[in-house]
Amino acid sequence: MPATPLESIVTGKVWKIEKAVGDAVAAGEAVMILESMKMEIPIESPVAGTVKSLDVAEGDSVNEGQVLGMVG
Repeated sequence: MPATPLESIVTGKVWKIEKAVGDAVAAGEAVMILESMKMEIPIESPVAGTVKSLDVAEGDSVNEGQVLGMVG
């Protein structure tokens, strides 16, 4: 199965990473949580699979549309 990107839906900061590379995830399960304008926004896996990569760390600033990692 090809890897699917996890994309940021807002400009903000990575507040908490919930899953590690190699962890299994269900479609719709939160992989990480972003903080933007004092709101917590979960970044959910678009597909069921395994976290293949995480391209950001807690505390990193991210832009809307930025690829944060891959799930496949």
